[in-house]
Amino acid sequence: MAFELPNLPYAYDALAPHISKETLEFHHDKHHAAYVNKLNELIKGTPHEKESLEQIIKTSSGTLFNQAGQHFNHSFYWKCMAPKAGGEARGPVADAIKKSFGDFGSFKQKFSELATGHFGSGWAWLIRDREGMLKVIATHDGDAPIKHDDRPLLTCDVWEHAYYIDYRNARAKYIEAFWNLVNWDFVNHNLK
Repeated sequence: MAFELPNLPYAYDALAPHISKETLEFHHDKHHAAYVNKLNELIKGTPHEKESLEQIIKTSSGTLFNQAGQHFNHSFYWKCMAPKAGGEARGPVADAIKKSFGDFGSFKQKFSELATGHFGSGWAWLIRDREGMLKVIATHDGDAPIKHDDRPLLTCDVWEHAYYIDYRNARAKYIEAFWNLVNWDFVNHNLK
């Protein structure tokens, strides 16, 4: 079964001025599409062709793992943002954040520092671990929390292609802008 590039859950210009139409066109239509195409090329004619994306991530390594992880991570990332969203967490995740981090400000600072200071290419995540606790973690390249049996709740892509058109090398400004887009409804859905 071939994997498909998902449509964005909003128009290309819907996240402006925080993320531009040009960034989304390049990021989604070029970078994410390339991961999907390479993934399909790698699984063709192999037993992985019949596996789900999650199965491939959990059982593979090397290039196949990175392509599958990048497809999963990007598909998840698009849903973590929405137009007219952002602000402080609300709903059940707000209570879970308070329990795990003390308050929203502490969580936001920890997540932002991790995302800004992440060396190289990768992802910043809010996850729920196997014990049910919320944690902020970073993954490199195509690594995904589901590989480690953690539940992803929120992610921010810190590969340069996610922000370079809009923010050049100012990753911290991109992270700051990201908070204006966080889709807390999606995060609450993931917490269930």
